[in-house]
Amino acid sequence: MINIKDRNFRIGAGITLVMLLIILIGLIWTPYDPNAMNAAEKMTAPGLRHPLGTDNFGRDIFSRVVQGTGATFLIALCSVSIGLLVGLLVGGLTGYYGGWIDEVLMRLNDSITAFPSLLLALVLIAVFHTGKYNIILALGIIFIPTFARIVRMEVARQKSLDYVANAKLMGVKSMRILFVHIMPNILPVLLSTIAIGFNNAVLAEASMSYLGLGVQPPDPSLGRMLNEAQAYLSRAPWYALSVGLAIILLVLGFGLLSEGLGGESHA
Repeated sequence: MINIKDRNFRIGAGITLVMLLIILIGLIWTPYDPNAMNAAEKMTAPGLRHPLGTDNFGRDIFSRVVQGTGATFLIALCSVSIGLLVGLLVGGLTGYYGGWIDEVLMRLNDSITAFPSLLLALVLIAVFHTGKYNIILALGIIFIPTFARIVRMEVARQKSLDYVANAKLMGVKSMRILFVHIMPNILPVLLSTIAIGFNNAVLAEASMSYLGLGVQPPDPSLGRMLNEAQAYLSRAPWYALSVGLAIILLVLGFGLLSEGLGGESHA
């Protein structure tokens, strides 16, 4: 249950809303073109012209961090949505019908969870090749088992309750019972898992981009920018600090939200 008076929830919601506001503003306006190079302003320290300084190509770091944060959030949103939607379908069918459907789909589910998530992501990226859309697909596949397992457990619990028995007595079809009656009742249980999923997706995307497997240049990406910044830690520490702070705030916001939502689930 959501407790808006919970301290973690309020702080997490505040951080997340601020980051979302920055992302939304970045969709329509940034101080500079994130990809515009300026050799005369390479490695400029933070100041009035460039609040977070410039990088090794003279590009405005603030503009690139805003765009990179938006890209990371979009990838996290899409990948968690894929995992959630497919997980709802798989978990709903297995939890409600059981039998051979449960056996086949959950064995497939278990085969995905048998591999370490990061290793599986690397394998999938190797198959699909690098790129924003491929990393969304890879991460979406990885998130399916978590949602499917939780949905299956909740659907199996809900179908034994009186309101489901009453619907059956009234002649309501099974698929309608599952998707119209049961599913809305289990969505609140998934809120903390969704928040944890966002948290993990942000870290996974940053890790993949850090390795050069995510968003491809010249488009900004937090992970790739962090990779580039480590070569200039002594000369331009503001570069790595700016990118690292954006990643930390995204992860912290969703992490505190999951705790405030009663996050006992694990994605």
